[in-house]
Amino acid sequence: MSGQSESASNARIKVLIVDDDRKLCRLIRDYLEPLGYEVSAAYTGPEGLEVALHDSFSAVILDVMLPGMNGFDVLRRLREKSRVPVLMLTGRGEEADRIVGLEMGADDYLPKTFSTRELLARLRAVMRRSMIARTETEDRLPAIVVGDLHVDPEARTAALDDQPLQLTAVEFDLLLSLAKSAGRVRTREQLLNEVADRNFDVFDRSIDVHISSLRRKLGDDPKSPRFIATVRSAGYMLRKPGSEVLA
Repeated sequence: MSGQSESASNARIKVLIVDDDRKLCRLIRDYLEPLGYEVSAAYTGPEGLEVALHDSFSAVILDVMLPGMNGFDVLRRLREKSRVPVLMLTGRGEEADRIVGLEMGADDYLPKTFSTRELLARLRAVMRRSMIARTETEDRLPAIVVGDLHVDPEARTAALDDQPLQLTAVEFDLLLSLAKSAGRVRTREQLLNEVADRNFDVFDRSIDVHISSLRRKLGDDPKSPRFIATVRSAGYMLRKPGSEVLA
C-alpha cells in the first residue's frame, strides 16, 4: 500500500541524471522508477545541457566531472535560461566543488558516497521548494519594499533599482526571509529552518555560501554592506535605509 501511495504521489515526476558513470545512472534509475519517477540520463556535459533545456524536468542530478563540458559550465549555462532545481554530485570531501556549485546556483549538493535514501530525501527537498514556488497562489502577499529593493513573495521575483535579480530558489527564500524581518537579526539556524527542507549540521557553511552569492548579486560589499549585514555571533540582517549595524 505504501509503495502504491508513493508511486501515485510522484506520478509523472521527470528527473534528468547527467553523469558519465552509466552504472550509477542505472542504479539511480532502478531505485527511482519503481517509486513513480520518470528518469532520463545523459552521459556528457553538452548532451545534458541540451536535454535539460529542451525538455521539462522536475529536477536535474548533475555530476561535476563530465566529458565535453564540466558540470559547473553546464550549470552556468543552464541557469541563464532555467531555474529547474539542480542537485550536484561531488567527489568525497571536495568542499571546493560544493562551494562553487552553490555559488553558481545549485540548489543542493550530494557526495558521490550517497545512499539511495539520502538521494531521495535531497531530491524531494529541492523539488518541494520548487513546487511551492510554482503553486503557491492562495493568500496573496504584498510586495516587500526595503529602500530600492523590491521583493514580491507571490511572483517570487526580486528587483533592485527596478532591475530584475536572477536568484536561485534558495537565494530568493533567504532574501524573502531577511526582507520580512528587515531591521531585525535572523540567526543562521532560523534561516536554515525557514528555507531548507533537510536537516543541516549546525556547522554547515551552506547558508554563508548562499548569502555570499546573494550579496554579490545585490552588489553588496560585506565590509560596508548596503543591504545584508553580518551581526557578529548572531547572524544576518537586512538593513533598513539609514540604519546603523554593529559588525
